Amino acid sequence: MKSATTVLLGLALLGTAGLAHAAGNCTVTLKGDDAMKFDLKTATVSAACPTITIELVHTGKLPVTVMGHNVVIAKTSDVAGVTSAATKAGAANHYLPKGDARVIAASGLVGGGEKTKLTVPGKKLTAGGDYSFFCSFPGHSTMMKGKLVVTP
Repeated sequence: MKSATTVLLGLALLGTAGLAHAAGNCTVTLKGDDAMKFDLKTATVSAACPTITIELVHTGKLPVTVMGHNVVIAKTSDVAGVTSAATKAGAANHYLPKGDARVIAASGLVGGGEKTKLTVPGKKLTAGGDYSFFCSFPGHSTMMKGKLVVTP
């Protein structure tokens, strides 16, 4: 009886550890630089989070008009269409197409030394879905992109 209780307690603790790990995937910090690179190629978040936050720190020195960066989340299959629409949206719209349903979430543009963030409800992302994060400043998405892995 004592060993059965110990086994059940151990299993309960393992289950709780998994939940604690998932809850820890609610915030990601990305760094972008003047060489048009994010420091991460993959970021993992949990769909169980009430809110997911992606913080962007622009570690470069160039101004937003020359080397602005943002973070956009979209399904991977929508990235090319969103970047094309973003270029057409222009600088006045921060290179984001207004009202585009393909954009799940997006931050504002920042220049060197600045930071920004985006938030998205965890329920807007499906565990196992095929998502990407990228910068929508013209020409940047070819290098400034990564995979957003969503866990349960």
